[in-house]
Amino acid sequence: MPNFKMRRLGWNIVSDERSLSDVHGTVAVDRKATPFRRFLAFLGPGYLVAVGYMDPGNWATSLNGGARFGYSLLFVVLFSNILAVLLQSMAARLAIASGRDLAQACRDAFSKPVAVFLWIMAELAIIATDLAEVIGTAIGLQLLFGLPLAYGIPITALDVFLLLALQKLGFRKLEAFVMAIMALIAGCFVAQIVLAKPDWASVMGGFVPTASLINNPDMLYLAMGIIGATVMPHNLYLHSGIIQTRVAGLTTAERQEDVRFATFDSTLALCFALLVNAAILILAAAAFHGSGHHDVTELSDAHGLLSPLLGSTAAPTLFAIALIGCGLNSTITATLSGQIVMEGFLSIRIAPWLRRLATRLLAIVPAVIVGLLAGDHGTAQLLIVSQVILGLQLPFAVVPLLIFVSSKRKMGSLQAPKWQIIAGIAAALTIIALNIRLSYDVIMNFS
Repeated sequence: MPNFKMRRLGWNIVSDERSLSDVHGTVAVDRKATPFRRFLAFLGPGYLVAVGYMDPGNWATSLNGGARFGYSLLFVVLFSNILAVLLQSMAARLAIASGRDLAQACRDAFSKPVAVFLWIMAELAIIATDLAEVIGTAIGLQLLFGLPLAYGIPITALDVFLLLALQKLGFRKLEAFVMAIMALIAGCFVAQIVLAKPDWASVMGGFVPTASLINNPDMLYLAMGIIGATVMPHNLYLHSGIIQTRVAGLTTAERQEDVRFATFDSTLALCFALLVNAAILILAAAAFHGSGHHDVTELSDAHGLLSPLLGSTAAPTLFAIALIGCGLNSTITATLSGQIVMEGFLSIRIAPWLRRLATRLLAIVPAVIVGLLAGDHGTAQLLIVSQVILGLQLPFAVVPLLIFVSSKRKMGSLQAPKWQIIAGIAAALTIIALNIRLSYDVIMNFS
């Protein structure tokens, strides 16, 4: 969208740079093609976003929930996914309507001190996300190859070279790689669920809310953990940036169609993430809860129990492969998020590999120190801490997003409909309240 039109819509453009300028507008959209072919051009960004909804933080909470309460928390997994679908659609709408990613929009709309503060919060969220992925990948390497965490954590820095290789192939190839790894992860869990033989009637019943979610403090605590580990602030920045790899529509009608296609793409992808997260909980419920193993709280515990409980040596191997796959995928999304945040807030451009290395080192250093001093249990606790940090950062991404998409002055004819704004405010208040409660409880447990 031309800058003069954006100014007319109420945006004070600080800089003319484009989000992810090296790949901005590189995916063509044939406006004369059939609607289905036009949609295919928008298929991909949602799956990069969905990666953030399948990280080790989700694994830890879903495994614990399934082991302790069986299938009862499946409703919470579904509910948190609905909240994610709503907020991610708003992030895409913002980018398509304004031509700005969330970081650029914050810089343009707020004073410099406020923008700098929001940038710091976003960077902390990305570091916390990367911390979880570092630990998760290292645990996966330990489970699969017996590599000690103190060695596996530094090795995760080598994924920078994977990113460099993928970036040279083009953005569509990068998206295809992510989707292929997600399919591998899903396949691993399908195989494990077949081995676990869950009670499918109970699985269906788990998607119905129960009064125990409110009456049972332990169940409520885990429910808050699942929601807190699902909606992550960096994904809102990510989606608003990568959707702009598509050539933007020139007319209002074309941009309205772009919003529909982008929303459909992210909804499909998040439904896929829902299936994976539900599969983790179902596996834990069938394998651990049903056999009386209600105290499975760590990824390594789950891995060690799968083989004797399911009667197959393949189950723990599939578990470790899926965990490593999540770590590889997060390499891409964390780097892109960091690039979008730094360029958007500060207009500073550095090589993606350098940005990735810097972010990963900030995550590796504390993970290595804790791994050496406190061992495997300490790194598991650090994984929980990273989720608390993400919860605390969430309002600083969600609130500005809601302000922007609800503004007629800034969004023009693509302003979010009233029902979506009301639902978004309700979702934001719910997520923020639950994250604050979760963070408080975890901090009290540590003190």
